[in-house]
Amino acid sequence: MAEHKLGIIMNGVTGRMGTNQHLIRSIVAIRKQGGVQLPNGDTLMPDPILVGRNENKLKALAETHGIERWSTDLESALEDNHNIIYFDSQTTVRRAEGIRKAIAAGKHIYCEKPTATSLEESLQLAKLAKEAGVKNGVVQDKLFLPGLLKLKRLIDSGFFGKILSVRMEFGYWVFEGDWQEAQRPSWNYRKEDGGGIIVDMFAHWRYVIDNLFGPVRAVSCIGATHIPERIGENGEKYTCTADDAAYATFELDGDVIVQANSSWTVRVNRDDLLTIQVDGTEGSAVAGLRDCKSQHRVNTPKPTWNPDIENPFDFEAQWEDVPGNQEFDNGFKVQWELFLKHVFANDPFPWDLLEGAKGTQLSELGLKSWAERRWLDVPELKA
Repeated sequence: MAEHKLGIIMNGVTGRMGTNQHLIRSIVAIRKQGGVQLPNGDTLMPDPILVGRNENKLKALAETHGIERWSTDLESALEDNHNIIYFDSQTTVRRAEGIRKAIAAGKHIYCEKPTATSLEESLQLAKLAKEAGVKNGVVQDKLFLPGLLKLKRLIDSGFFGKILSVRMEFGYWVFEGDWQEAQRPSWNYRKEDGGGIIVDMFAHWRYVIDNLFGPVRAVSCIGATHIPERIGENGEKYTCTADDAAYATFELDGDVIVQANSSWTVRVNRDDLLTIQVDGTEGSAVAGLRDCKSQHRVNTPKPTWNPDIENPFDFEAQWEDVPGNQEFDNGFKVQWELFLKHVFANDPFPWDLLEGAKGTQLSELGLKSWAERRWLDVPELKA
């Protein structure tokens, strides 16, 4: 049995998502568990080098988590043949440039989404990676959430019969920054910095919908900037130029209708920050981040409309929890392990840069639908 060290350039891990999900809960966790085990007993051990612009933050992160290598010099990291993977979790406006450099250096690519600020650029990255022959993947973490894995189990079992419709509710109240500190960075609310909930969340909705319910064929979307001004990290007021809410309808193959509300200006009165309700001819289910509950056709109550009497039904009590039946690991970590095995052992990994481009495509079409106030078809993409 042998240990194989895989050098990984981690660019942009000083941000919230990069630090918490990709460094601490994925790469550091994999290292602590002794690496990723292969069927022959060998292990893959990530050997990261943290790269970014802030030397103090990089040094502190490295020291805190036992990482030996860090640098503010991306070019030197790319020149080092030990580093075979390039990972990017920078802000969207910086991502494409780093990926292009890494492809040119012959590195395998793994990155956050959106992969670029435009569909044209996203497709260009997919094409460059294909021509260079480098393996590539895009983070699609919500596919590995326990709640969605339970929902996928129901779908695969045929529980729903014919799926008719899906309702997705996502969001929470992000404080404006005046009397309480905002939970999201200010660039999220500036279009010129790559912000906006449509750009952010439609990249997620595309892979969730495509992988669970079928390909998206058409979109209708209305966005909004409900809160026009917020207070930034520096304590100063700024104008919000990007959307903070989106109300969309998607049409899928098989005439399945998906309604998806995304908002940073909604107060939560549901089971979780994200809930997905699926209704089919044979049954229904509601999935959150970790839990999933279902109601089969034979257990469905028969209410009638009568506002003159007290509601006789406890609707919430009439649903059954879908059991876990397995241990669920962190979704980011699970996908990292799959990508490492893809790079080293050529295991399957379908979530490539072309799949990432589909998310950017849906975002662009959502914004265009809003601007033109009409339905738009979603063409099939090819690299």
